[in-house]
Amino acid sequence: MRRSYASPPLEESLAGRSVVSEDVTVEGHGGTPITVSVLRDPRRSGPRPGVLYAHSGGMVFGDRFSGLDMVFDWVERLGLVVVTPEYRLAPEHPDPVPREDCYAALVWMAQQAEQLGVRPDRLVVGGASAGGGLAAGLALAARDRGGPALVGQLLDCPMLDDRGLTPSTRAFDGVGVWDRTSNETGWRALLGDAVGGPDVPPLAAPARASDLRGLPPAFLSVGEAEIFRDEAVAYASGLWAAGVDAELHVWPGGFHAFDIFAPHTALARSLVAVRTAWLERLLED
Repeated sequence: MRRSYASPPLEESLAGRSVVSEDVTVEGHGGTPITVSVLRDPRRSGPRPGVLYAHSGGMVFGDRFSGLDMVFDWVERLGLVVVTPEYRLAPEHPDPVPREDCYAALVWMAQQAEQLGVRPDRLVVGGASAGGGLAAGLALAARDRGGPALVGQLLDCPMLDDRGLTPSTRAFDGVGVWDRTSNETGWRALLGDAVGGPDVPPLAAPARASDLRGLPPAFLSVGEAEIFRDEAVAYASGLWAAGVDAELHVWPGGFHAFDIFAPHTALARSLVAVRTAWLERLLED
């Protein structure tokens, strides 16, 4: 799966786009060096809103450019500066390493905002699937640690709950691009024997968070026909109950990450439109 899910050469992905990428080495969890890529549009001048984006891959595969076509669009169309970290993967690097690598990259982004051409008052965390779960954990960590001030969290088909108890988790068993067995494999790789038990921290599995107050506004998008449907809906409900603004979209008939795997479809184009509109509203002056 790691071989099959590897991103194409970056030059191929950026061909014809007004997007440049710069690789920087930063200190990840425990001071270990990790690579982050800074994506920007050279036609834009002045400080721009910034997004720390965590890639998908079930915590166990993928790289910092996996499934990033939509992110390249944000750079080109909205003028955002995007930082995407090469966070280390489970099972070789279990919790908290993947999230803390991303958090270190977020702190670096905030500290280097002036040099990166990023507005520190317009920082967003985002991700898809495993990256969506990581982004939700980053928002919780930034709140609890007094970290970078975030104005939003973008959670696409987020992987939020290691317990596997929802109806949609049971329904998609042996079917789909990410099913119950895949999900259990990813969570066990991340959490080991603690998976499903009482000691899993909310930063690792944000669905376990009992206090969602004070989090930044959220965008949640999930397919109706996928394993993460119910946990995404429950998380949005929890945010609303805590007084946090949340925009939730459940796409009829949509399978997991359909916007990545089937971008030509009307459903995917609708998702792209509403997601872009949310970002524009969120980041406007």
